[in-house]
Formats: sequence, structure tokens, C-alpha cells
Amino acid sequence: MKNKKLYLVAFLFLAALFLFVWGFNFLKGKDIFNKEDIYYAEYPTVNGLVKSNPIILNGLRVGLVSDIFFHPNKSGRLIVELSVTTDFPIPSNSIARIVSSDLMGSKAVEIQLGDSPIALQPNDTLVSEIEASLMDEVNAQVLPLKNKAEGLISSVDSLVIIMQSLLDKNSQQNIFEGITSIAQTIKNLEHTTATVDSIVTKEKSRLASILYNIELITRNIEANNAQITAILTNTARLTDTLSHADIAGTVNKINSSLSELNQLLLAINKGQGSAGKLITNDTLYNELERSAEQLNKLLEDVRLNPKRYVKISLF
Repeated sequence: MKNKKLYLVAFLFLAALFLFVWGFNFLKGKDIFNKEDIYYAEYPTVNGLVKSNPIILNGLRVGLVSDIFFHPNKSGRLIVELSVTTDFPIPSNSIARIVSSDLMGSKAVEIQLGDSPIALQPNDTLVSEIEASLMDEVNAQVLPLKNKAEGLISSVDSLVIIMQSLLDKNSQQNIFEGITSIAQTIKNLEHTTATVDSIVTKEKSRLASILYNIELITRNIEANNAQITAILTNTARLTDTLSHADIAGTVNKINSSLSELNQLLLAINKGQGSAGKLITNDTLYNELERSAEQLNKLLEDVRLNPKRYVKISLF
């Protein structure tokens, strides 16, 4: 009997301890009967996010923030530990975004699903993002209006300064002088227009003659349209013939002939061949000069003493 009471007390103690543990975790938002997967996200600031704040997926609460601590590298960034109880596969490029869960400013972590075919594994780190606060949103909306208001005030100030300058006597005098100058310019323009009209009136006959000559040129072009067309056609044919001609081959042949002629001239200059020896060797020239000199002497002797060479006999 005594053992039964002891067992009963032990059982009641264990049951109470279990209920205490379960109730404590229940109040913290944990369910000890469901499997939990731990993920991490890194933020520069958590904007009031605390432990036990909910994790939301498509509007459904699927876990809670189990811990928040500073990054071990002493950079000041914060690591948020996310305890997720759902079995729904979370893509690896999903975003853990800190958002406001109500108008009172309570925070939550909203998981925005990505489109990667690779599922997130336990202890992986999600891409982090922070929702702008209500003050930031208001500032973003009000800032353009503030800038426009400041610009409008600046424009009004400039307008006031301009009006003040216009009311100054010197400025009034400058305005009056400017209006006078404009009036004078208009008068000059009218005078110029009148001068142009008179010139056109005086030269009307010449202008008519010029226009008549232009008309004659146009008629001549129109009358000779067939000849002009034939000339253009012949030009096109000549151009087409030149485009089909083997000009490159002809030029190559000319270049080859010039190259051969150049080689021949080089050989002659070097004294190669009969022509080269004739040009570069002065022996033949000297012999010819000597022969011409002897021939001249012979002819002179024949002229002076013809009897030596010609004998005339009557019988």
C-alpha cells in the first residue's frame, strides 16, 4: 500500500512536471509535440523584433523566433534563429522579411516564398529583408511634397525680389529704355520692309526675266529628256563595262612588263650583254672615232691627189 502511494506521488509529480513544461512552452508559442526545423537570417537591425514573435507563411503562423543574438564576428549584425514547425517545403531563395503584424507595431517574420526548385535545408540561412516602418513610409510620401513646397517658396522669394527690383527707379528707367529700343527696332524693321518692297517693284522686270529663263531651262531639260536618258544609259553601260573588264589583270601585266624593262635597263647599266658593253665600254667608241678620223684623212687626200687613186687613159 505504501509503495502504491509512492508510485502515485511520483506519477503525479511527473505529470505535473510535464504539464508545467508543456504549458511553459505553450505560452512561449512552442509545440513540443511537433517537429521543429531551425533556420537563420542575418539583419543589420531587428526593429523591435523579440523572441517568441511569430513566423508567418502566406498569412499562416508556422513557427516563432526562438533566439536573437549578435554575429560572432563582432560586426554588430544580428542573427535571428527561426523555429519553423511546418512540413511545407521552403525554396532556398525565399526571403525572411521583418514586418509589422498589427497597428500597434508588433513585429513578425514573414517568409516570402521564392521560385527555386531547391528546398531549404535545416540550419540554412535565408535572405533577409526589413519592411519600412510607418514613419519611413510617411517620410517617403511627404518628402516630395516638402521638396515641392520648398521650391515653391524659393520661386515666390525670387518673384518678390524681381518685383522689388522692378519698382526701383533705375529699373523703371531701364525698362522704359528697353521699350523705346524695341519701338525703334520695329520702326527700322518697317523701313527695311518698305525698302525691300521698293527694290522688288523696281526689279520686277528683271525678276520676271530670271523666272522666264529658269522656265526655259526647265523646258529644254524636259525637251531633251530622251537624250539625257540616253546619255545616262550609255554612262551606265560604260561603267558596267569597266566594272566587268579585267583591269586588275591588265595592270598586273603592265607591272610585269615594267619589271622586265627595269631588269633589262639594270643589266645594260651593269654592262651585261652586247647593248651593255656598247654603252658602258668606250673601246668601240674610240675605234669608231679613230676610223672616222682616218676616213676623213683619206677623203681629204683623194680630194687633193685624185691622180693617186684614179687613172684616166684615152688609149
